[in-house]
Amino acid sequence: MPTKQKPKLLVVDDERENLDLMYRTFRREFQVFRAESPATAIDILDQQGEMAVIVSDQSMPEMTGLEFLSKTVDPYPQTVRILLTGYAAEELDPEKTAHIFKLISKPWDPDELKSVIQQAATVYQKNQEG
Repeated sequence: MPTKQKPKLLVVDDERENLDLMYRTFRREFQVFRAESPATAIDILDQQGEMAVIVSDQSMPEMTGLEFLSKTVDPYPQTVRILLTGYAAEELDPEKTAHIFKLISKPWDPDELKSVIQQAATVYQKNQEG
C-alpha cells in the first residue's frame, strides 16, 4: 500500500530565522517549502503546483503578504491561506482579507500556529474530497 503523501506547506517570510523555525516545527507533518520573498514563492508554486497551506508574513520588501496571497487565489483556489501580521486584524480591510483563512498576530504563539495550520490542512483535505 502506498504511503500517504504529506500535505504541502509553503512558508513565505523575508526573515530566514522564521523560515527555519517553521521548517523545524512542521517538517514531520508536512512537505515544507521555504521562500524568502514572494517572487521565490511564486517560482516554487510554478514548480511544485498547489500547496495545501500557504503561510505568509505581511511585511516584506517586495510586496505585502496580502498582495502575494491574493495572487495565489485564481491559480490555486483550494489552497488555504494564513497571514502573519504585526498589525491588528482590525487594521486590515476585510474585503482584501476575504481569501485568508486566519490572521495570526506576531509574535505568534507556536502552539496556536501549529493548531491553525493543522486546521487549515484539514480544511484543504475536506475540499479535496469534495
